Amino acid sequence: MLTYNDSVARGGIAEPVNGSWQGKDIISVEQFTKSDLDQLFEVTARMKRIKEMNGSTDILRGKILANLFYEASTRTDASFSIAMKRLGGEVHNIVGVQFSSVSKGETLADTVRVLSGYTDVLVLRHPQQGAAATAAQAIHAQCRLTGSGPVPLINAGDGVGEHPTQALLDMYTIVQKFNRIDGLTVAMVGDLKHGRTVHSLARLLSFYSGVKLILIAPPSLQMPPDLLEELRRRGVETKLADSIEEVSHEADVWYITRVQKERFDSEDAYRSVQGSYSVNAETVSRMRSEAIIMHPLPRVGEISEDVDSLPQAVYFEQAVNGMYVRMAILAGVLGRW
Repeated sequence: MLTYNDSVARGGIAEPVNGSWQGKDIISVEQFTKSDLDQLFEVTARMKRIKEMNGSTDILRGKILANLFYEASTRTDASFSIAMKRLGGEVHNIVGVQFSSVSKGETLADTVRVLSGYTDVLVLRHPQQGAAATAAQAIHAQCRLTGSGPVPLINAGDGVGEHPTQALLDMYTIVQKFNRIDGLTVAMVGDLKHGRTVHSLARLLSFYSGVKLILIAPPSLQMPPDLLEELRRRGVETKLADSIEEVSHEADVWYITRVQKERFDSEDAYRSVQGSYSVNAETVSRMRSEAIIMHPLPRVGEISEDVDSLPQAVYFEQAVNGMYVRMAILAGVLGRW
């Protein structure tokens, strides 16, 4: 499977956005700049107003999205589908690929080559890191062969690699709450080794000045060393901590993640770190009053329900923001900004 750097080297795949979203694949957060994020968030706010005032628009009438999910999803699948429908487009979902020709041995490349001929944009989730770049390469090859226009591919999570649209909605949520990113302290808690959401978010945060990351995880689930070194080279101050309690009053943003059972080789290995951290109302009482608590969801016990009604809890609002951000992304890559 291709890495982000491999895909850039081959040209045309995952190229930098640089203010022009039309026809672009969205593979990695490395494609963006701060100005790209500012631009996206302006359009996102406009999409939110459209939904609140009218419910929908028809700017993507006649366009079709294919959701191709090789892994389970609730929010990402639903928010992309509903985002497309609110923009006037149509959706074809392939969720549970055991019911598709994948079960017969069809390759990812063959699947996306065919789907790109049917649709205008594809969203892919896959368990293997680099799968999105590999799929985009296959689509580009098919488009060159047939002489057809670009069919953008959006990475909805590739194994332990990246989840760029989740990171974008996370950043949008933080900006909505603080009106800035510069100078914030963000605590990331849980499975930082396998968590593609934290990998992408940490890279986006590195675009800003004065950002500090506090990384709280069991030693076996700490942030990958190469990513940690990359963040430090970019000037991000990082601090490793063993518990939430020892740094409870330091963070502006608490980004809680679940331990990803599906990434472990054995049940015993998972159980050895399951439940390492838990946030409840008592935990929150020791945090800054203006802090926010985020989670990419689903949660499996790491945030108790007594937190849900507290003003610091923004994870359900965060999930809803995903629809607005994905409306903006779909309109952008399809040239309807």
